[in-house]
Amino acid sequence: MLNRFARAFVTKLLTPLARLFLKLGLSPDVVTIVGTIGVCVGALGFYPRHEFFWGSIVVSVFALSDTIDGVMARLSDRSSKWGAYLDSTLDRVGDSAVFGGLVLWYAGDGGTPYLAALALACLILGSVVSYSKARAEGLGMTANVGIAERADRLVAVLIATGLVGLGVPEVLLTVVLSLLALASLITVIQRMLEVRRQAFEIA
Repeated sequence: MLNRFARAFVTKLLTPLARLFLKLGLSPDVVTIVGTIGVCVGALGFYPRHEFFWGSIVVSVFALSDTIDGVMARLSDRSSKWGAYLDSTLDRVGDSAVFGGLVLWYAGDGGTPYLAALALACLILGSVVSYSKARAEGLGMTANVGIAERADRLVAVLIATGLVGLGVPEVLLTVVLSLLALASLITVIQRMLEVRRQAFEIA
């Protein structure tokens, strides 16, 4: 949903910055790598210390690289299969760092095992959502269905975590993580059914 309705606006907003990076001699790959490092530092450096607000701010800023690198690639005609592969792979790293940071806090000093379990479920199911699509494409099929796309999951958890960091009751994060885990599970099932349908049609 977020991809459909917000990507065009965000892309337009970030295009001047993408042009600036290109003028400075930066490549899309460098922006992708630096952005992922920033996301990991923000999530794993702040969340395990319960600094949810600032962690979410840092992650949000560096997560914009996921759009900037794509704009840079198009502006410079550097779009390639390697760039797409690098971007997709490092997206998984960044997402894992975000949910992993929450797991570290709630399984440790946060002392809330059920929230640690929910964050872990989101981490695992989010990875399976991505894998289910990639594997389908590897088999010559598509799995472009599901109610929980990556951008939606990331925005939801960052907003909820940031608000909890500002003092909003933790029940908000509990609800959001529960819904994200459920939505991810449903998306996995939807994609499996879609691939099954295509597989039987081919057969």
